[in-house]
Amino acid sequence: MRARDKAAVSALRSTLAALDNAEAAPVTEADLRGVALEQSPVGAGATEAARQELSERGVTEIVRAEAGERLAAAAGLTSPAHADRAARLRAEAAVLLRFLDDQDTPGNA
Repeated sequence: MRARDKAAVSALRSTLAALDNAEAAPVTEADLRGVALEQSPVGAGATEAARQELSERGVTEIVRAEAGERLAAAAGLTSPAHADRAARLRAEAAVLLRFLDDQDTPGNA
């Protein structure tokens, strides 16, 4: 049970980070160049930017992509020396896919 918890925690942490990154405010080329010092914003909250809001479909796509990345990585680990790592990646993917399956079942809408 404990090993399964580690896989779940690892999968959920990295997926939450991916979701957080997807919600980040977009950066334009002008933002990268910056402005002159005298034109820079000052004061509390002057540099705050609204985050993007992901749709349910967007969240589902990111979770599915995270699971797919783990399955692809596990498939690439064919050496017996990497069997433990491949098993952990498959377990992480199973955790994420289970969340998607739970979402698709009737009554969970």
